[in-house]
Amino acid sequence: MSIVPPPPRLGSVDVYRGLVMFLMMAEVLEFGHVAKAFPDSGFWAFLHFHQSHVPWVGCSLHDLIQPSFSFLVGVALPYSLASRMSQGQSNWQIWGHTFRRALILILLGIFLRSMYDKQTNFTFEDTLTQIGLGYIFLFALGQVSQRRQWVALAIILLGYWAWFALFPLPGADFNWAEAGVAADWPHHLQGFAAHWNKNTNAAWVFDRWFMNLFPREEAFRFNGGGYSTMSFVPTLGTMILGLIAGQWLKSAQVAVDLLRKLVLTGLILLTLGFLLNLLGVCPNVKRIWTPTWTLYSGGWCFLLLAGFYYLVDVLQQGRWFYVLKVLGMNSIAAYVLAHTVIGFIDSSFRIHVSQQYDLIFGEGYRTLVSGTVLLAMQFLVLDWMYRKRIFIKI
Repeated sequence: MSIVPPPPRLGSVDVYRGLVMFLMMAEVLEFGHVAKAFPDSGFWAFLHFHQSHVPWVGCSLHDLIQPSFSFLVGVALPYSLASRMSQGQSNWQIWGHTFRRALILILLGIFLRSMYDKQTNFTFEDTLTQIGLGYIFLFALGQVSQRRQWVALAIILLGYWAWFALFPLPGADFNWAEAGVAADWPHHLQGFAAHWNKNTNAAWVFDRWFMNLFPREEAFRFNGGGYSTMSFVPTLGTMILGLIAGQWLKSAQVAVDLLRKLVLTGLILLTLGFLLNLLGVCPNVKRIWTPTWTLYSGGWCFLLLAGFYYLVDVLQQGRWFYVLKVLGMNSIAAYVLAHTVIGFIDSSFRIHVSQQYDLIFGEGYRTLVSGTVLLAMQFLVLDWMYRKRIFIKI
């Protein structure tokens, strides 16, 4: 095996990933609490909307966190593969690492979702487990031509669409209590689009079987948010889009041509997603990751990547994104911190500073104060790790 030097690391990818991590970690600011305290403020209502998932159809900034994270896994794969090959690793070693990484992602996702539970919470709809379930397939597709990658993407999206479209709608005697949603829920879709309604779709029925294969305190009946295990299939589609973008980045010779390709692809995907939703062919639902959502959110991912590539790698303005770079280069550490140490930090401040340290500006801004403290403490840890060149990788 010939050994070649690995491709240079692109700062734009780290900065984009850092933005994703920041949006996730910033949930502790709880803009919803502030918006409720000041109901006449359009500003806080706007921030609350974009820090929340839409009820069903549609998109907020917060809804783009998981697809961006998944997309960037695909973007990083060509660089990861080239790096391992430059180290002289055999094909078997690289495949072994791929299987280990997929398993660790799944187990880590389950572990973090089981925090403070009485027993292991076997759940597979969160970001890490969804990526882990599709990662081996992504790696396999990384070994074939881009034409075959596009074909695989089309097969995945069309097949997943057909699975939902052919699944029968609930009848007149359907027990809506078993689905955990009211028959008159205002976000129910009508007509053909009803095949993608909350907890009455094909993926929900699959989980009614699959989730009960694992030990649980009580039988699984539904996911309250409508999320499903099988969403990893169209999530794989999002990762394939990232894989293609990563290959373009890695092989790019002229920045202008690359930017044009990224922006054009993003606009095409956004348009396709918008039209499919508008025409009722397939609704744009993040919670069950409809094929339309793969296209629509993928479009935003291409445009965001293009924007960061232009600012960071073309204009060389990476110094303005230091905070995001710190978060993005240690995304696994940031993810774990955000899911484990928040309670410890908050209780420590209440013990050592004041039980009401977060009321310094009044009840309305309480979560902004506590959230800022939590973010600052987590960043200090990640910044120390960055300066010490300590990076957690799977």
